[in-house]
Amino acid sequence: MKDILTTILREKEKEVWRRKKEIPYRTLERSPLFSAARRSLREALATHRPPAVIAEFKRSSPSRGMIHEGARAAAIVPAYEAAGAAAVSVLTDTPFFGGHDDDLREARDHTSLPLLRKDFLLDEYQVVEARALGADAILLIAAALEKKQLHTLTRLALSLELDVLFEIHNPLELVKMPDEEVIVGVNNRDLTTFSVGIERSLEAAAVIPAGLVRVSESGLDDPHTVARLHQAGYHGFLIGEAFMRESDPGEACSTFLRQCEKVIHEPQKET
Repeated sequence: MKDILTTILREKEKEVWRRKKEIPYRTLERSPLFSAARRSLREALATHRPPAVIAEFKRSSPSRGMIHEGARAAAIVPAYEAAGAAAVSVLTDTPFFGGHDDDLREARDHTSLPLLRKDFLLDEYQVVEARALGADAILLIAAALEKKQLHTLTRLALSLELDVLFEIHNPLELVKMPDEEVIVGVNNRDLTTFSVGIERSLEAAAVIPAGLVRVSESGLDDPHTVARLHQAGYHGFLIGEAFMRESDPGEACSTFLRQCEKVIHEPQKET
């Protein structure tokens, strides 16, 4: 599993080259979803009663292999909404996460929640593509992009009314942060080794600029951990595997949210 990010990005470059040949920009811009109204992920996270969970739809991952074979967005995404999620993340990468563009289109047809396109974006084409697929927000990974690329892709996304989740893995990557208003995500998973530790989010909390919406990602399966991160200033929590590994991800999401609300909002008895 050594440096899986490099492997993924190498394959993604080839994929984007092929897609540009197959589906030109003008075709993307003629898509019915390209002109559809957007839903603000940033507002949804900022205004949702804590915890504001971005529930993720994915079938597999490089670190865990198959998580939920045969999962359908049409069934799981509306169940996430009914459970009380603030937004939904949809993996569209096929080789490494078992996702597909159709999963995002299907999700758009079955929820009113903001949708994050979760993929490895490194080209302007993919930003336009995200809009054409019905996404409301995109993920930009600091470790995968140069600062100039990040700024260019951010400006394009915002011009297309797409929110940007700017993802870091350590505080040093904040030097790449765009000047425009973005959502800052801290991934607790090391994308080179895939080890997980919430200390990443706790360490970053003190240096993320004030006023920005913050999201903690990966390794969140304990309500007390979510409560601790909420106290540290996090607005949103991206959770996928903890739900998708269950036979009923929607029910798993509902149960987890009830447990989190109890820990966060109910007065604690003195001992």
